[in-house]
Amino acid sequence: PEEITIKCLSALQRNTSFYGRFRHFLDIVDPRTLFVTESRLKEAVQLLEDYKHGTLPPGVTNKELWGAQKIKQAIIHPDTNEKIFMPFRMSGRVCPLISWLNQSHNACVNYANRNATKPSPTSKFIQGYLGAVISAVSIAVGLNVLVQRANKFTPATRLLIQRFVPFPAVASANICNVVLMRHTELEEGIDVLDSNGNIVGSSRIAAKHALIETALTRVVLPMPILVLPPIIMSILEKTSLLRSRPRMVLPVQGLVCLAAFGLALPLAISLFPQMSEIETSRLEPEIAMATTSKMVVYNKGL
Repeated sequence: PEEITIKCLSALQRNTSFYGRFRHFLDIVDPRTLFVTESRLKEAVQLLEDYKHGTLPPGVTNKELWGAQKIKQAIIHPDTNEKIFMPFRMSGRVCPLISWLNQSHNACVNYANRNATKPSPTSKFIQGYLGAVISAVSIAVGLNVLVQRANKFTPATRLLIQRFVPFPAVASANICNVVLMRHTELEEGIDVLDSNGNIVGSSRIAAKHALIETALTRVVLPMPILVLPPIIMSILEKTSLLRSRPRMVLPVQGLVCLAAFGLALPLAISLFPQMSEIETSRLEPEIAMATTSKMVVYNKGL
């Protein structure tokens, strides 16, 4: 008979293989999970609970269990076991047309997918949101204005720079957004767990590592979207196919951008496992003394 364990189902979250995490997060960002009904979600959660307690109905296949796990991980927060508001799930992450909407969405995504082992008051969210959006939009808009006013460059050089300036603008804005929306984690620390899943303590050092890893994913995130299409299109525009058919440039560019959008998010968040490990000796002395485990686990957030 087919056999599968909950440990195997959840192992992809801390998978040390980049490819394994990439496959896992392709499921997490599947936009079809946005349309899962409440009843279907309850069925998926109940199916996993039944298996965990050895009460699984006969005839349930591996495929059904993996499908249930996909739905749960895409919708339910791993710390609070509560639903993430649909627009702020990773599967709902889209790029709006206006910088303010973009960074507002980023702020809410960063907050919704944070480490939620500690409660965060509404006032902290508002402070973080205002700081994140104002700083991020200022960076993005400021860099673009700076390039537009640069008179030392030739028109061709300025055009080339304008093609690539969105990347450092968006990357630096994303870093500010993550840090400001999750700064309470640095102040209060996040829970770290031993190999048995028991909470060992609250660590600011682990929180720092979590934010650094998340910030790095936000740097990588715009790379495929903002760097690859200009490079690919600059090559394709020189081909005889597009030179002789200029009307094809726009649909080809659309396909290139679509492919970049589809791969960017799972590639970025696959860089680090969501449930990250850290050596106990690198944490606060009181945490190192509270457990015999050499490694502890914490939820990095997405």
